[in-house]
Amino acid sequence: MSFVDLKDFKAYAKNRGLSIYSTKETSIYRGFINFVANVVLMNIFLKKINSSTFALVLTLSAYVLLAWGCSSDFTKKLEAVPTAIGVPNMVTIIADDSVWDGPLGDTLRYYFSSAYPILPQPEPIFDLKHFTAEEINSEPLRRGRRSYIVFGNLSDQNSKTTQMIKTDLGPGNADRARRDTSYNSTIAHDKWAKGQMLVYLFGNNSNELIKNIKENFPAIASRINETDKRSIDASVYLGKENYKLIETVRNDFDIKLKIPGDYFVAINEDNTIWMRKENEFLSSNILIHRIPYVDKSQFSQEGIKKIRNQLGRQYISSETETSYMRTNDVDLPMLTEVIDFNGNYAMEARGIWDIVNDYMGGPFISYLILSPDSKELILLDGFVHAPGKKKRKFMQHLEYIFSSFQFEQAK
Repeated sequence: MSFVDLKDFKAYAKNRGLSIYSTKETSIYRGFINFVANVVLMNIFLKKINSSTFALVLTLSAYVLLAWGCSSDFTKKLEAVPTAIGVPNMVTIIADDSVWDGPLGDTLRYYFSSAYPILPQPEPIFDLKHFTAEEINSEPLRRGRRSYIVFGNLSDQNSKTTQMIKTDLGPGNADRARRDTSYNSTIAHDKWAKGQMLVYLFGNNSNELIKNIKENFPAIASRINETDKRSIDASVYLGKENYKLIETVRNDFDIKLKIPGDYFVAINEDNTIWMRKENEFLSSNILIHRIPYVDKSQFSQEGIKKIRNQLGRQYISSETETSYMRTNDVDLPMLTEVIDFNGNYAMEARGIWDIVNDYMGGPFISYLILSPDSKELILLDGFVHAPGKKKRKFMQHLEYIFSSFQFEQAK
């Protein structure tokens, strides 16, 4: 049977003294009742149910809506929840002006705005933006960011930030925070938007707050970085993955590494591959090199520096003759640390490089990784050249690529 116009349904209902509109004020309720009425009226019109059944269904539908949506809660459930926005490393601080502008704010900035290691020009590990609780509540756009730290003194009864913290903690946890000094931070998600993280950092006096900042900083920084990963991933792999390069690296080095689609091979020879990404403002580079493991002296500052300088002299140069890349630990120190790198014994190195006999330079990060059978070392080395540009983001992208590293299999 062909479809019948809705006007025919309404006329049919009117002739039988039936209304398809609810007297409920909200348009959501009217829409729901209208939907039920139209569906049932269609069946009446097609002689599938009688009018008395229609009236019963309509009445029951109204009762369901009244039971479910007698308050504004029902409407809120149907409202679209925004998705949190924000660039990586951006952290919004919610604190009273007196806290932010005083010694407590200085301590917070000392840790969360400390220098990212190691860049030619200093950049902070996080970009901090401060608002008071009143400013947050007065502007909806300020509540749509991704990462927050809510920082307050619980003994200040007049503080709007303290009131926010206590409300969000709930009476039981607020009382616990007052009595138990070890309970000085907690994390919540999606308070105002999806994908949002709020770190509540609190204490009962200034000394407690300073102590809590120092003790909680590493864990909070790690959680913020974890929250940013999805955004970083989207940026790094915007051009998808370079599956051909991934396969080349797997076959030549027995490792897995997710290479972004905008990298290409510059050199591939003698247990070394150099991959590059080039655009008008950035040269981003990845070196992978394999050497035999000899002894623990290779896992030293001098050991990793020696490997980098050998590769730099052999492969990396500018257009100037006799130029080559070297590790520059004179202008800035090279930081090294033995770490667990995805389950493997490794040394991490951070520093800056320059070109001998030319005016080029930039930051680098290296990982020297021991193979599962302890017979070989894999060097992952990333370095960028971006004159006049901030470089923290580019180095974080290299770190993120390297975080995908895995040995293909134990030999």
